[in-house]
Amino acid sequence: MEILPILSALRRNKVGAVLIALQIALTLAIVCNALPVIQRHLERMRRPTGIDESNIFTLNNQWVGQPQDLRSRIKGDLATVRGSPGVIDAVETDSFPLHGGGSSAGLFLAPEQKFPTAHTAQYLVDEHGFATYGLKLEAGRWFTADEIGEMQPHDTKVPGSIVITRNLAHALFPSVSALGQMVYMDTRAAPSRIIGIVERAQTPWAGFSWAESFIENSTFMPYEFLYKGQYFVVRTRPGQMAGAMQAVQNRLFAQSHQRVIDDVQPFAESRKDTYAVPRATSVLLTVVCAVMLAVTILGVTGLTMYWVTQRRRQIGMRRALGARQRDVLRYFQVENLLIAGSGVAAGVVLGLIGNLWLARHLELARMGVGYICAGGAIVLVFSQAAVLWPALRAARVPPAAAIRAL
Repeated sequence: MEILPILSALRRNKVGAVLIALQIALTLAIVCNALPVIQRHLERMRRPTGIDESNIFTLNNQWVGQPQDLRSRIKGDLATVRGSPGVIDAVETDSFPLHGGGSSAGLFLAPEQKFPTAHTAQYLVDEHGFATYGLKLEAGRWFTADEIGEMQPHDTKVPGSIVITRNLAHALFPSVSALGQMVYMDTRAAPSRIIGIVERAQTPWAGFSWAESFIENSTFMPYEFLYKGQYFVVRTRPGQMAGAMQAVQNRLFAQSHQRVIDDVQPFAESRKDTYAVPRATSVLLTVVCAVMLAVTILGVTGLTMYWVTQRRRQIGMRRALGARQRDVLRYFQVENLLIAGSGVAAGVVLGLIGNLWLARHLELARMGVGYICAGGAIVLVFSQAAVLWPALRAARVPPAAAIRAL
């Protein structure tokens, strides 16, 4: 089949051809840049926190007024929670993984350092923290009861011993074991010794892009949190969370009504809340990509059907002169291939330019030429498939159609 007659026909119908080519180019550029964003969000949402998520729930307890016996009340609450049916263990704290708020600090290897070696989230725990979170100890040990101190809001205490995550250990001491090493949370204070390393524990800010660089850099500090508002992290036996959640609330209120209990929710809800924006963004981008692909396919199909209707007499004349059905079918397939191929070539260029901008401003990974070319090949296949049905209709035009309009 000669290409020149096809190009001549396209020149006479260049507006439609150019619009479809531009539509294909924009679709390819947008979809190929949106898919890495969606994939990045999905990977973040699936990251394990390092704790027993399926069996943990949290609640916030606020004491009414200014109770003077705060320490004994918290002790009593902990005993009540730990003794509730279905509860394995519990800890009170100021924050927990994926919570969204908490404290952080820079860690220094020497007091004369001007800038920290690594940043970390800080969790206040007692000797029950390890069993409550269901952490996995890689080296060293957890805190003992006689190491637990007290921490109030705005205190600047520095613990003598800490437990850190594996990721933080590698950030601080990439070439040697971090166990037993000394680090400084405050270069004006005494250092803290690393007595244990746990496999993983995410920070409270997993849903925030600014915290991605230290998302698994967590430090556990041996302190009880003394404040009139605190969170209880409760680990339950498998399958008994619902009953334990209600039992804990009932027992706490039975012990004292001078409190407000809210934010009682399974950890799965905390995860859902944390990733609400990335999830919504992923859904929106997926819908946009699907709509753009559908509109592009419909556009290719519609344009070809329009051309088939316009050229019905010419097709009949070709059939009368001996053209076979497959010749007509091949004509429209080649014609669409030229249009779609031009659109894909332009889309590859636009996609790479867009990816350079996204990589610079949103810190996305650079997209390989092979990736977008593979995407172009897929769009090209869809475009050829979209033109198949109207091309088959054109191939069935009888030779008599050449004289019907005479």
